[in-house]
Amino acid sequence: QAQLVESGGGLVQAGGSLRLSCAASGRNFYRFKMAWFRQPPGKEREFVAGVSVAGTSTYYADSVKGRFTISRDNDSRTISLQMNSLKAEDTAVYYCAAALNVHVMSDYYSARTYDYWGQGTQVTVSS
Repeated sequence: QAQLVESGGGLVQAGGSLRLSCAASGRNFYRFKMAWFRQPPGKEREFVAGVSVAGTSTYYADSVKGRFTISRDNDSRTISLQMNSLKAEDTAVYYCAAALNVHVMSDYYSARTYDYWGQGTQVTVSS
């Protein structure tokens, strides 16, 4: 089981940067595949970035490739999302998610894969 708590959201101007963090409690964090999702106002939740258990493989939505970087630290049981060159369309509630069972790469991109979710942190980008 895992409890996830996000932090680092806020208000930033377009072109700026933010770094989100997700702290996990519970055992066996190193077994979880981790990801960030976001839910823009009035829209469905969407995949942003994912990372494998060892942190050696990362996956990104096309909309954030080259701007966002996901990373994890298994010793401190945290994952991060460095967001650069932010755009107004990045405005959303950002959620951290954890999954035990990822069988193929495409599983990372589906919200249904994930067993545990944080409460979310608001990111607002002003244009």
